[in-house]
Amino acid sequence: MSAIPTPQTKPEMQRPGDLGFDPFETGILSVTRHLLVSFRSPETQTWHIAYSIAAERWGDNIGFPAAHRLAKYLKAVLRSRTDSIDFNDPFCVESRDWVTQDEAALLYVLHFMRRDDTPAARDAVETLTLGRMDPDVIRTGLDFAQRFPSGATPAPQHRTKPVLYVVS
Repeated sequence: MSAIPTPQTKPEMQRPGDLGFDPFETGILSVTRHLLVSFRSPETQTWHIAYSIAAERWGDNIGFPAAHRLAKYLKAVLRSRTDSIDFNDPFCVESRDWVTQDEAALLYVLHFMRRDDTPAARDAVETLTLGRMDPDVIRTGLDFAQRFPSGATPAPQHRTKPVLYVVS
């Protein structure tokens, strides 16, 4: 059996497009994975890759705050659970396009909070935290959702050269 999780070794994995996530939520999946690697193995310092991906995808003004709020949310989730989060290796080409059940649960909390769907968000938090309605998970998830609500999907920022104007 392969050490790399694939749909053959973990049949519960699904494609992100089949779960109803919008492009922004699908985009934070890669950032999430790098942050989770960083929390699991701090010596890897993959948090900087997560922030770089977010800044490249949405520009500095949106990407950095998104990565920062996502890191606070993930840290709260990790503190609230009695076991670890099952996630795919962000560097694995074979599992990159698949989502584990825990990754889906992480994204569903944000998905429902961004849409202000309180009953579904409550159920998603309960599933993610293994039955515990952790106030830090709720607070950090709502903080993320307030800053990045559904329908206000950040557009990628294209960097341009600075323009100088002569002012007299």
